[in-house]
This record gives sequence, C-alpha cells and structure tokens, in this order.
Amino acid sequence: MSMILALFAALFASLTAILAKIGIEHVNSNLATAIRTIVVLLMAWMIVVVTGQMDMISQIRTSALWYIAFSGLATGCSWLFFFKALAIGDVSKVVPIDKASIVLTIAFSIIVLDEPADPLVLAGGAIIAVGTFILIGKNEQKKRFSGSQIYIAYAMIAAFFAALTSILAKIGMEDVDSNVATFLRTIVIVIFAWVIVLFQGTHKEMRRITKKSYLYLILSGIATGLSWLCYFGAIAIGKVSVVAPIDKFSVVLTMILSFIFLKEKARGHTIVGGIVITAGTVMLII
Repeated sequence: MSMILALFAALFASLTAILAKIGIEHVNSNLATAIRTIVVLLMAWMIVVVTGQMDMISQIRTSALWYIAFSGLATGCSWLFFFKALAIGDVSKVVPIDKASIVLTIAFSIIVLDEPADPLVLAGGAIIAVGTFILIGKNEQKKRFSGSQIYIAYAMIAAFFAALTSILAKIGMEDVDSNVATFLRTIVIVIFAWVIVLFQGTHKEMRRITKKSYLYLILSGIATGLSWLCYFGAIAIGKVSVVAPIDKFSVVLTMILSFIFLKEKARGHTIVGGIVITAGTVMLII
C-alpha cells in the first residue's frame, strides 16, 4: 500500500511543478510560495476535520511536535529555493536536480533511522543519482554557478532541505496520524513563508497578480496537498528509504509534462537521464 501511495504522490508532485511554473510567471517566487501554502493548509485542515482527528493534536508528545515543526521549516526552506530555481530555469532541469535529494534521503534514513542498507535500495539510489547528472548535462555543469545557470545551485540547496524534511517527518510522525502531522507541518510552513514575504514587502504585489496566475497557483497548491497526503501517508506505513525514491519518479512524469505543456526542448541527454532515473525507480519497487 505504501508503494501505491508513493506513486500517487509522484503523480501529484509532477502536476505541482507544471502548474506552479505557469502560475509564477511575472510573480515573485516567495510570494507565489506563500499563496500556495494557504491552499495546502486549507486542504490539510479539511482532511483532519473530515477524518475526525482534531482531538489528537492535544495528545501529541512535545518531542514529536518539535520534529514536525522542524520538518515544516525544512520544507519551507526547500520550497523557497525550489521555486526560486523554477522561476529562472526549465522545469525539466530544475525538478531532476531537486529530486536528487533521494541520495541524501537514503543515506540519512540508514544513518539516522537505522533502516537496513538494502543492496537494491542502494543500487537504485545510485542509478537515480547518475541519471540526474546525465540530465543536467555537461554544459550546465560547467556553468552551474554563473549567470542564468544559478538555478542549479538553488535546486541543489532545495534538495538538501527536502532530504531533511523526510527524516524529521518520519521521526515526528511516530504514533501520530499522518494527516494530522501534515496539517501541523503546513501551519509552520505558512507562518515561515509569510514572514519572509512580509519582511521583503512583496505582499504589496498581490494586487498585480493576474487571475490566471492565481488560478494556477491555487491548482498547484491543491496538487501539492494531495501529493503530501499520499507521501506522508506512505512514510507512516513504509520505509523512508523505499517510499522516498518511488515518490521521486515524479521527475520523469514532470519532464514528460513539461515537454507537452510547456514546450520545453527534449534534448538527448535529458531523455537518456529520464530513462536511467526510471530504471533506478523500477529497481526500488521490485
């Protein structure tokens, strides 16, 4: 069941990136992130209310609340760098770099969570990492920290925080309903995102955002909410070292959607990298 949930999480995550790319056109990336988090929070809250889990919040241990809160902060940092990268780079390149967090996630799950170092999991993670570097391409690697290629650095930082998110969430969600944990994490992310927006003064730009951008940002938030519910539900019942890599299959789905809807160019190394990442993901599912 955890694998099925992880695959659904990957599908919704791929939709998130495409919708967000369209929605953040001519919109400050931090402001776009803050707007999306409100949608995610409303979704998480509705799920908790419908499932009758609100009373559980007062029963959660203080230590678990701290881990859930830190997980939310890690997610907030990851989002800020990810959407900054997305605003200046192609979706088909930004997403694969961000999803390379799987290598760190597997390493952290083995070191911190003491999960078994399964040979297939290690091999699958290594193959996904190789596929990611193929996807970036040699030219981009040479220019990765200059000019328009700075998005690669932003995506790499986003990947680091994304890896921390999974580990902290796994620890904090022990004996806590995954939907409740998602709701609490999102509260932290909303506060974090809006503090940054208010500090920068970019909230004043909200009146200039078009209806089209608002629509796509809202749809992106809904897709994120669905992806989170599936992902953290999978983490709650499965191993992080297995669930996280399967969720990263969204890389391939995102690439396909970016070629179809955003008309991004399908270069040779991009296609090869996607195939390698798919092979690595399949190895993890076996």
